[in-house]
Amino acid sequence: MSYSPTDSPAAIRLPAFLDGRKLGRFQFLTVVMCFFMMLLDGFDTQAINYMAPAIADDWGIDKGALGGIFSAALVGLMVGYLVLSPLSVKLGHRNVILIGVAVFAISTLLSVGVQNETQLLIMRFITGLGLGMETASAIAITAEYSPKRWRASFVLAIYCGFSLGFIVANYTASWLIPEFGWRSVFVAGGVAPLILLVILLRWLPESPFYLLQRGREDKMYAILRKIDSTLPASGGPKIEVERPESVKKVKLRALFTGGQLRGTVLLWLVFATNLAMFYGIQSWMPTILSEQGYEAGTLATAASMTTIGGIVIVAVMGPAMDRLGAFGSLCVLYLLGGVFLAVMSFAIGAPIGILLTVIFLIGCSVSGGQKSVIALASVFYREEVRAAGVSWALGIGRFGGILGPIIVGAMLAAGWGHSQVFIALAVPSILCGLIVLYLGARARVLARRDAHVETEERVNA
Repeated sequence: MSYSPTDSPAAIRLPAFLDGRKLGRFQFLTVVMCFFMMLLDGFDTQAINYMAPAIADDWGIDKGALGGIFSAALVGLMVGYLVLSPLSVKLGHRNVILIGVAVFAISTLLSVGVQNETQLLIMRFITGLGLGMETASAIAITAEYSPKRWRASFVLAIYCGFSLGFIVANYTASWLIPEFGWRSVFVAGGVAPLILLVILLRWLPESPFYLLQRGREDKMYAILRKIDSTLPASGGPKIEVERPESVKKVKLRALFTGGQLRGTVLLWLVFATNLAMFYGIQSWMPTILSEQGYEAGTLATAASMTTIGGIVIVAVMGPAMDRLGAFGSLCVLYLLGGVFLAVMSFAIGAPIGILLTVIFLIGCSVSGGQKSVIALASVFYREEVRAAGVSWALGIGRFGGILGPIIVGAMLAAGWGHSQVFIALAVPSILCGLIVLYLGARARVLARRDAHVETEERVNA
């Protein structure tokens, strides 16, 4: 649908205007910019793992001493998610993204000159702050500019950039380190986001709802004309929102009020549980397979299969969440994940083809589930609290990522068999599925309640 120059509609209503348009060049480029942001996030997060052996050799330290450096960026990420990302309520998503990209680009470049573990640890923490600061706002802008029928698909797509960043880091580090040394990876990891920053400064739009909160209808209208060029060049219709409260200034407590408390806590539980499963499996899978007698080549392939599975399943989950329902689709994925993890208890010791197939399917459900629950959060929270809701869920979920390897390690140390461990891991996957099923039922009840209240308000008016 588009307006002809002779039309004079009373108002443009959001988000119906965006949902009713075909996907255009402007929206597509916005999603692409957010995709590359996430790719560089994944690159920077993973590259340090490939640099570790060269750093340890160069400085003459034990590789185990680098554990704190690995954790520093993750701690920075958590602080960025929980403390800095919610600043988008005051600063706007665009400004938070620009600051976040600048912080992690500059800190990565400064890492080129570090001379000891303490300096590198500080730089990695600051880098994590920048990475955590920008992520939720990238997801929020992607969601706000995506038509509803494409929303989950695009959020999933940009988060695939994070996983692809892992792969790019692998190949980049394996090429640069032998030729130019480990510091060259920091150069690449700092220059690339600076180039992206120039592009973002020129073309990244601000959140529509933030602009309306600040009374910038003129700027918002200019953006809408980029989406639909048939809108009048001047004297255009007034911009309205279907829910006026979405352009009011909100505080973080909005995540826990208005019936959101139970849903927010349960969503956090899903995030944390999913990350606990993912990092528990990623950390201990090589050890388990090695103890089963599989060769080193199989271990490397198996480690990549979970990532590949998480990327491939996006092609199914995105359209399913958009067209069949986000809650139901994710519930099915988690329940299937429970089945795949249980099957893994029998696949251990099986021929390599069977083993890798089952690990791929586990990756679809566990790694793919983590991407999908982020897309679910972008649907679960309304526009005014979306970035804060996603960032806090990501931050709280990190606690699960920390505990997952510890819990699986404790199982193995207590004498649990490998098959028993995977059967036990099937339980939290099924639990996640049931929680998502409940959240979906509850969301439908709240939607009916809100629709009833809105109808009564119109009648009384």
